[in-house]
Amino acid sequence: MTLGPLMIDVAGPALTAEDRELLRRPLVGGVILFTRNYTDPAQLAALTAEIHGLRSPPLIIAVDQEGGRVQRFRTGFAGLPPARRIGQEFELDPAAGTDCARTLGWLMAAQLRCCGVDLSFAPVVDLDYGLNEAIGTRAFHGAADTVGALAVAYMQGMREAGMAATAKHFPGHGAVVADSHLQLPVDRREWADLAADLAPYRRLIANGLPGIMVAHILFPQLDAAAPASLSRRWVHGVLRGDLHFQGAVFSDDLSMGAAAAGGDIVERSRRALDAGCDMLLICNDRQGAARAVEHLDRQPDATAHLRLVRMRGREARTPEQLQASMQWRHAQEVLARLAAAPALHLTEGRA
Repeated sequence: MTLGPLMIDVAGPALTAEDRELLRRPLVGGVILFTRNYTDPAQLAALTAEIHGLRSPPLIIAVDQEGGRVQRFRTGFAGLPPARRIGQEFELDPAAGTDCARTLGWLMAAQLRCCGVDLSFAPVVDLDYGLNEAIGTRAFHGAADTVGALAVAYMQGMREAGMAATAKHFPGHGAVVADSHLQLPVDRREWADLAADLAPYRRLIANGLPGIMVAHILFPQLDAAAPASLSRRWVHGVLRGDLHFQGAVFSDDLSMGAAAAGGDIVERSRRALDAGCDMLLICNDRQGAARAVEHLDRQPDATAHLRLVRMRGREARTPEQLQASMQWRHAQEVLARLAAAPALHLTEGRA
């Protein structure tokens, strides 16, 4: 069976009969987990094993485990600092900051892989212009070169732990005020003004970036008819064409308020696939997910399947092996250092 284009969620810490029925449908290719799906590492490992066992090839299991305020699993996992804290460390000492990014990318991914999670949607590579509260401390920095350097190091750390990175939110969420969870943000800048936002993506792609998540943001100077996530101009034209990205493209959650302009959930899904997305997230909307599974008139795509298969997690260490490693000990030292207040505060909005 080919992996389908829909990534949906499940009800709780164990699968229900309804969950199993939906996850076996051909149009489903992945599962995204939330805090409600987590009790402890042993429970999570059992849940992911059951999900993987439902289908062949196994469904892809994802989570948002960035650190800071966006960390779904906490008890039994390291408390990860927000990306901004890594950027502050980079300001003091670029070598130390780069090591922090690589080490925390490794730690985040390694712990998830121990529990059977394939990928975390990270790193965030939005530039911190000091405008968007929904991004805020999730951004490494306001300078494109710094974000690019830290994002590459973070991706490399994830890769060492057996996890593929997914950079977000393409083409850049930092220069708008509106929260796309609630409404459609509009970025009225010209193409030339987006160079800094795209620079981290160029650097990551040159270093083998496996995945990108596309944002629900309207850029009327480039495509006045659709947000980037539903825009063939953005996904097929800019991302695949201009930037030569060959990896997997994920839409941001199609249940978000910003995607409502794309029609009902089935129409949004059609438009995202037509734009060139490989996998579409539908989160916290069971009725919407069921409608998409039932009524989306698309067959799983073989080329997209190949790109998605590459996002599957590689062989993981056991928790005992992980905690006995030198990398683990170094990660604990990094966490302890970052727990202290930084000696220098970044200026928000810096570019």
